[in-house]
Amino acid sequence: MTSPTEPDPRLGLTVVHRRYVPYSHAHYAGNLVDGAYSLGLFGDVATELCIRLDGDEGLFAGYEDVRFHAPLMAGDVVETTARLVAVGTRSRRVDFAAHVVCRGRPDRSASAAEVLPDPVLVTSAVGTVVVPPATPRSDTPQGSESIRSPEVRPGPT
Repeated sequence: MTSPTEPDPRLGLTVVHRRYVPYSHAHYAGNLVDGAYSLGLFGDVATELCIRLDGDEGLFAGYEDVRFHAPLMAGDVVETTARLVAVGTRSRRVDFAAHVVCRGRPDRSASAAEVLPDPVLVTSAVGTVVVPPATPRSDTPQGSESIRSPEVRPGPT
């Protein structure tokens, strides 16, 4: 266990996902994708973060701040990042960001696309996820106090 003056070694843990946004996900004119799409991606990246930290998918408790900075379009490749910024007994505070790294170019041809010279921030948020109470495991990774193990129920006798 870390002392109150030592920073938690888990802080800063970062998980990154990349996903192509298909044209079937366009919700508005001009192939614009709704803002909730990014929030769904934040949920996915938060799930992996919880699995890596706690051995459990966790549950999303809520957002403190969500900002839409630029449009997310069908044909984009979006990179979603979750970075652990605070750890409570069961809560984890996470900074999220979604950046477009590639963009479709239908003005050139139906299948044209390009890698953007600089990623474009489309959505950012701060959120809190919660995990079940930790239980000790014999195979706990070094540096972790405990990780939630799956519930084991006795089988039929």
